[in-house]
Amino acid sequence: MNRSQSANGDSGLLAQSRVLVGIDDTDNPASPGTGWLAQSLLKELVSQRLGEALGATRHQLLQDPRVPYTSHNSSACLALATSDAPDLDAIEQCAAQFLRDNAAEGSDPGLAIVATDLAQADREALSEFGFAVKREIIDQATARALAPEHGVRLSGHGGTEDGVIGALAAIGLHLHGSDGFFLWTPGIRDMHAGWCSYQHLITTLPVDDARTLDGHRPTPDTIVEVGPWIRPLLLGGHVVLLLERIELTDAPPKWRTAPRDVVRRH
Repeated sequence: MNRSQSANGDSGLLAQSRVLVGIDDTDNPASPGTGWLAQSLLKELVSQRLGEALGATRHQLLQDPRVPYTSHNSSACLALATSDAPDLDAIEQCAAQFLRDNAAEGSDPGLAIVATDLAQADREALSEFGFAVKREIIDQATARALAPEHGVRLSGHGGTEDGVIGALAAIGLHLHGSDGFFLWTPGIRDMHAGWCSYQHLITTLPVDDARTLDGHRPTPDTIVEVGPWIRPLLLGGHVVLLLERIELTDAPPKWRTAPRDVVRRH
């Protein structure tokens, strides 16, 4: 595991992040998706010296004909670390202006911002909201009523502003710590497709762990096939690269990074 440990000994992402920024409904059929815009917003926040980028996660929401969405109905959450208490006013101002300038025509952008020093009851309420949005249709009024009760700054920046629902859900699901996958973490795009030892994999990639869902890992010298699409999961508050072990009839087991369709199911 590669991330430096926090003061309480936990090396997970959630122990390091000090502020989360959720966005949703920023695209149209002809524009780049919300995931792309999330990564661009993360760069903007860093360029304004408002925090250190830890990652951006994608969270799948309810897919239902009654819910208007562009392609997959996913939202995104950005995680930032700060040396001092986060400047939420400046982060909100920067993110809101970014959405007004960059969200696609015809979109209904929503923005949610929260400092992570929340009480456990607030975390649980926000997480419950996030999972509710994955299962059922939630209206905008419910999101707007819930957010201030649990320390979240929630705002819309165009169109119907229905993106506030997914933006708040993204924060809740990220806070839960076991939902979605990383669109980006520092250095994740530096790993190229090919073959390498498991030891090289876990010491090169910016991940906390690399394993199967049931906790199995190769030995350090096992050769792992690295696919072209690397997107670690958010599991237990950690950045976890999902691996697959494929049993072969007349050969040793084959290990590889899980392909896109497998990652998207978890």
